[in-house]
Amino acid sequence: MGVGLCLVLTSCSSGVLEDDPVAERSPAPAAPVASPSPTPPAGEQFSLVATGDVLLHKPLWHQAKRDGTDGEWNFAPMMDDVRPYVESADVGLCHLETPLAPAEGPYTSYPSFSGPPMIADALAEVGYDVCSTASNHTFDKGGAGVDRTLDKLDEVGLKHTGSARSAAEAKRLTMLRVNGVKVAFLSYTYGFNGIAYPSGQTWRANLLDEQAILDEARRARKAGAEVVVASLHWGTEYQQTPSDDQAYLAPKLARSGQIDLLISHHAHVVEPVQKIGRTWVVYGLGNLLADHDTPGKANAEGLLTRFTFSKAPGAKRFSVSKAEYVPLLMTKDQPHRVLDVRKALQTQEYGSTTRARLQQALRRTTKVVESMGGVRKGLVPAE
Repeated sequence: MGVGLCLVLTSCSSGVLEDDPVAERSPAPAAPVASPSPTPPAGEQFSLVATGDVLLHKPLWHQAKRDGTDGEWNFAPMMDDVRPYVESADVGLCHLETPLAPAEGPYTSYPSFSGPPMIADALAEVGYDVCSTASNHTFDKGGAGVDRTLDKLDEVGLKHTGSARSAAEAKRLTMLRVNGVKVAFLSYTYGFNGIAYPSGQTWRANLLDEQAILDEARRARKAGAEVVVASLHWGTEYQQTPSDDQAYLAPKLARSGQIDLLISHHAHVVEPVQKIGRTWVVYGLGNLLADHDTPGKANAEGLLTRFTFSKAPGAKRFSVSKAEYVPLLMTKDQPHRVLDVRKALQTQEYGSTTRARLQQALRRTTKVVESMGGVRKGLVPAE
């Protein structure tokens, strides 16, 4: 973490996954975290960490209550394993999928979410800097839900992109100065679960559209953005391969010359990571915080990605010089924790899960993430 703000500013079907066969290769756990390298001069390099959906089902509320003190709920301990990656990155990007409720509640879970606002405090504490907010649940609590969510993010110092409280705010670019580099963040969703725009206010959230994305990216570059990151909420729930829409549009965006990194959410399972031209595409990060009732153990698995952007002397643009990933697992029993799978296997600290479950998550995540040629282009497990 460590940024300064520069405000220059399809519908999806569901499928159920079968468990991976044990016969599939089981990569050996690698050392989870290496000593940080010296910070390069500003304007030459920066690192970005991105994680999956924050989707607060009821069991996670109860865990936050147990982890809190003096009656205050605390979601941060659930994310202790991802904290070192987020804190050490120059910028941390999260995806807050659902609206937040007033502090006193009421809180609601699936199918119409209104989550405890204390999650925003926890995300800031863990080290995130900016959250994408355009999702199929953005309008679950109407315009008031959007307003509350963005007010709370402002309160804790988290920047945001994808939804808005006013038409003027919707036109502003979310741009952060990261280690001296201007980075723009865009956020779009495939739809809103059939919910109409509140009071017909079509500026309330960004609907996924190729031309709209490219126009916004060009506008960001005109405003000085040296790197443009697009977060797209799309894909097919519980399917670990790109949807037809993703397979069609991702290459067009990647080859447009306007998008430097494409991050995806919504499927609730991990999807492949692919390099198309000069742009890395993450088809699905799975979940960061969630506890689905939906059958299929893969929906407890998530992904943390870390991309290092560099600009060689004399080069006109930044490009990704290192692409890394970390398999994650959300434990299903108390205490609920997001585990760094390789670290847990190495330290034998499994919490409420088992070694066999961690090995299953490692096998499946590795196979899926590397299934579209990312390794040949330089994708590696994070040090």
